[in-house]
Amino acid sequence: MEISDSEFSQIVKTIHEKSAYDFGDYSEKSLHRRLVKILMDFRIPVSELLFRVKTEPDFLETVVRKITVNTTEMFRDPSVWIDMQRSIIPVFANNDVINIWHAGCSTGQEVYSMIILLSELGLLEKTNIYASDLNTDALEKAKKGVYKYRFNLNYLDNFEKVIRPLRNNQSLTNKELYDRYLEIDSLTDTIRIKPALLKKPVFAKHDLVNDKGIFDVRFDLILCRNVIIYFNINLQNKVFELAYENLVENGILLLGAHESIHGEFLAKYVKHGYHYRKIKEPIR
Repeated sequence: MEISDSEFSQIVKTIHEKSAYDFGDYSEKSLHRRLVKILMDFRIPVSELLFRVKTEPDFLETVVRKITVNTTEMFRDPSVWIDMQRSIIPVFANNDVINIWHAGCSTGQEVYSMIILLSELGLLEKTNIYASDLNTDALEKAKKGVYKYRFNLNYLDNFEKVIRPLRNNQSLTNKELYDRYLEIDSLTDTIRIKPALLKKPVFAKHDLVNDKGIFDVRFDLILCRNVIIYFNINLQNKVFELAYENLVENGILLLGAHESIHGEFLAKYVKHGYHYRKIKEPIR
């Protein structure tokens, strides 16, 4: 199934007219691919999609959720998390309070990865964890913290690579390593985050395109990983500005392993490995 350029523009325009969602600055290639999948999932032509977006608010929300769904996993890119433990967290480890925001948290695996790491480092109690996403279905899954076991077996490999080196007792079995944080049941095909961890994060709906900071907090660390890859340059710059406005001085922004800051915003951040540190805006 194909979508013409004019049909593509009409879909984006109609969604914007009928809601607060503006996908005009999303990567056209990525958005086009997701719109084609939506048409195939519902087995409808573009004309029916447009009609239902105009007339059915619930259908419009469903389309938005399908557009904004992102994949994530626990301790994704273990080398990034090892860098987090060695180079990022030490920057603010001595703070009285640590504030962290996961922007575009999807279904929450990254959030719980952070909680587990902070617990291992003895910093969880003094840390406030905030997480947001535009996709309300993803947020509900994040709040429940229940994931498919067989689909996510690599979670456990990532978990071991990041957490085992922090344990003094290297003779611990894998099960003993996980049991503090996860309930794993292969028979019911579930990995469940333990209840004590579920209580820690504050989840909220947030639109990186249109919303400013919503938590009334200045953050030591903002994670926005594997999100801006779906945005064009204009929208990426909006995200960099949003992060800059919501970080404390010398605060850190962590992007995905294949994402980077470019253009005018390079003057507002200093790159260190996988992360960017906010600096005072230069005098012009």
